Amino acid sequence: MGSRHILAIPYPAQGHVIPLLEFSPHLAKQGFEITFVNTEHNHKRVMGALAETDHIGDANIHLVSLTDGMEPGANRNELGILLKSEEIKLAPSVPTTRTESLPWACFGNEETQKSIFQACLRNKKAVEVADWLICNTVYELGVRVFILAPHIHQIGPLLASNRLGNSGQKDSTCLKWLDQQSPCSVTYVAFGSFTVLDKTLLRELVLGFELTGKPFLVVRPDLTTENPNNVFPLGFQERIESRGKIVCWAPQQRVLNHPSIACFVSHCGWNSTLESLSNGVRFLCWPYFADQFLNENYICVIWKVGLRSKKDEHGIVTRTEIKKKVEKLLADEDLKQRIQKRKKTMSESVEEGGRSYKISTISLIG
Repeated sequence: MGSRHILAIPYPAQGHVIPLLEFSPHLAKQGFEITFVNTEHNHKRVMGALAETDHIGDANIHLVSLTDGMEPGANRNELGILLKSEEIKLAPSVPTTRTESLPWACFGNEETQKSIFQACLRNKKAVEVADWLICNTVYELGVRVFILAPHIHQIGPLLASNRLGNSGQKDSTCLKWLDQQSPCSVTYVAFGSFTVLDKTLLRELVLGFELTGKPFLVVRPDLTTENPNNVFPLGFQERIESRGKIVCWAPQQRVLNHPSIACFVSHCGWNSTLESLSNGVRFLCWPYFADQFLNENYICVIWKVGLRSKKDEHGIVTRTEIKKKVEKLLADEDLKQRIQKRKKTMSESVEEGGRSYKISTISLIG
């Protein structure tokens, strides 16, 4: 395979696999041959998506897999169990130190928390010995890098052109439904793959959307472990049938780019943050864990392109709070102008000749 060969090993979660997949074809165009290593579970999901989209489409990218050590029917949304199993099974297969002939690049999907980089190759030493540290972000966003490394390159946004579905489902009916809605009218709700809400939070969430009187699209009926029939109040689904839609999966990049979308209720994962910024869609923030709270702070306090969802004294985001914040979000013209400015900046960054384009071209070549 020659000296221009890259072994790409993403952190084994969907939100980290996709950006590295997006980066790989660009590296292949520079003459690199790439072996992309996934867990068997994620590999099957990727291959299922490629069968329909041919997204990678490059003979120099080889997709391979390793076991994650879990049983076929195990719940891989249990993050703690998943990572413990993968650490045991994958560790012997992944090198832990750098040799003189093997340069390392640590790819960080999120640069807002040190542990994300440490997890890139499931080993703390990965960051310490890295020759390059590559960040999926945009320089102009002004996000601080907390790690000192020999070379830090900000090359984002690396956006999923067609996000992989949950459990291989490819339900795109939401796009046809969005076509039937008025411009800038729909609240889009997506909390990523790992977020789980108790039934009270989920009920308040959807009842809040009902109070707004506006259409809404919710991804993942399994946001709670409860049976959906036991979560929603009697008659709710019939009342919202004409203006509310709940789907198993949505092509998020295409949804956020749809003219009917007004705002995004998000867990503030880094991929979702970049995708919403890139499409000029305002945020109502609902962080769940880890760096998502820090991302929320950037969205609401530093960039001022979204609002926080405030909990009451019982730790509940009530339906009236949701209604109030959605209405405030859509009425704030200054916020709308700020998010459109961010959209323009991010678009220019990844255009041919833009800052991220230039850096990603030279980062592993020079």
